[in-house]
Amino acid sequence: MPAYRYEALDGAGKTENGLVEADNARAARSQLRARTLVPLAVTPVGIAAGDAGGGARFARRVFGGTALAVWTRQLAGLVGAGLPLERALTALADEAEGERQRELLAHLKSEVNAGSPFARALATAPREFDEIYRAVVAAGEQSGALGAVLERLADDLEQRQALRAKVLGAMLYPAIVSVVAVLIVTVLVTYVVPQIANVFTSSKRALPLLTTLMLALSAFVRQWGWLVLVLLAAVGATFVVARRGETFRERTDALALRLPLVGRLVRGYNAARFGGTLAMLAGAGVPILKALQTAAETLGNRAMRADALDALVQVREGAPLAAALAARKRFPGLLAMFARLGEQTGQLPAMLTRAAQQLAGEAQRRAMAIATLLEPLLIVAMGVVVVLIMLSVLLPIIQLNTWVR
Repeated sequence: MPAYRYEALDGAGKTENGLVEADNARAARSQLRARTLVPLAVTPVGIAAGDAGGGARFARRVFGGTALAVWTRQLAGLVGAGLPLERALTALADEAEGERQRELLAHLKSEVNAGSPFARALATAPREFDEIYRAVVAAGEQSGALGAVLERLADDLEQRQALRAKVLGAMLYPAIVSVVAVLIVTVLVTYVVPQIANVFTSSKRALPLLTTLMLALSAFVRQWGWLVLVLLAAVGATFVVARRGETFRERTDALALRLPLVGRLVRGYNAARFGGTLAMLAGAGVPILKALQTAAETLGNRAMRADALDALVQVREGAPLAAALAARKRFPGLLAMFARLGEQTGQLPAMLTRAAQQLAGEAQRRAMAIATLLEPLLIVAMGVVVVLIMLSVLLPIIQLNTWVR
């Protein structure tokens, strides 16, 4: 039964908003009148104005990464306990925190009530539920083990969020230190140094070389600093626009994989995500070709995505998955090794899960190692710059004392 969003007036003349389920808009208005409400507007939930035959369209995402994992875990618990999907969605809609979340769940429930499979209902909100999510749910529906599959899906979402949070958290401190250092040095060069050094420029004596250089740098930053910022912004914008092209992005992503320290981190992070997704899809019963293609789409690095799609072509032609991955040198050898063990033992999902866990752990350790290395280097670099600035100010004072004597 479709859901409708309504705006109505109660007996006291106050505006009331909410959701109502009815066969059509006319029946929804009848329900409102039966509740002594005067309907002002009744619109279908999830259907854009002027698009009566379209699917759900939500301008902003209703579920963030963590919220989607929590919601999936809750749905898995209700379905696993034997509750029908429709009632599980109703219970979650009643407990939803926001209006947009309630509307989304009401729309999904109406699609399920109309006879659509749950995966097809999720496809009406592609911004909320990506292709991987829908493929796993479809496999769970076909196998009759939707609850167990949703539990596995929730585990994967939580692990993916945890890996991303740890990697970003490790990189956050060096980034903050870098920004603060640049701001401090800019203030010292553009304001402090000129204010102090101007005291000595009135004298006829030559200033020390370091002071002269620092004053020249200060003058350049004050006069042309805005131009440098504009040029940097233009270069950054040009790079972002160029990255929208598939060829240029693939080349830059391939270059990123060859960078010292960072390259191995990027490769390990992407390989862990690819292996974990492939394991989850294969374990849910998704055909290996479909699973491989869907897992390839999760790779943010376009060079590795191209390698995964090349491996898909080889598997389609009859090559073992391990051999296809081993031929792609951008993927860590660990992934191909565990895939080979999985194919030999008939436990491919389990082996891929282990490979993904090891790669994720390695990516976390590498991120922490990079952050640990960068922290003292940044502090030392900032200290050296500050010392040079202070020397440029102190040297004229020392020289002045010498003249006085």
